[in-house]
Amino acid sequence: MKTMKVTVVTPDGPVHESEAEMVSTRATSGELGILPGHIPLVAPLEIGAVRLKNGNNTQWIAVSGGFLEVRPDRVTILAQAAERAEDIDIERAQAAKERAERRLRQENMDNKRAELALKRAVNRINIYKHK
Repeated sequence: MKTMKVTVVTPDGPVHESEAEMVSTRATSGELGILPGHIPLVAPLEIGAVRLKNGNNTQWIAVSGGFLEVRPDRVTILAQAAERAEDIDIERAQAAKERAERRLRQENMDNKRAELALKRAVNRINIYKHK
C-alpha cells in the first residue's frame, strides 16, 4: 500500500517522523482521515490524538493544538506540544489532571485555563493507554 511521510514538530524540535498509510486526527472542523494523494490542506488542530496507521500497526501521539499541513506525499503537524504514547510520563499526567480538577473547584480561578489544562492531561492519559 502507498505511504506518505509524516512529521510531527513542536517549538522544541521534531517529535516523530515516519511513513504512514493513513493519518487520523481531529481538526477544529471535525475528524480528518488523510491518505496518500490527499489534496493540499491546512487545518488548525484541537487537543487530541494523532493516529498513524501502517499495516496492522497504529502509533498514537498526543497533541495540544497546532496546525496540520497536508500535501499529496507528506503530512506535517506543527503542534504546540506533542508526545508519543511511549514517551508520556503517566504519573506527571495524572498529577496535572488532579491539579486542574482542584483549580476548577476553586472560586476566582481562570476556569478556561484550568479546563484546557484538564483536557490536555486527560488526552495524555488516554494516549498513554495505547502504548
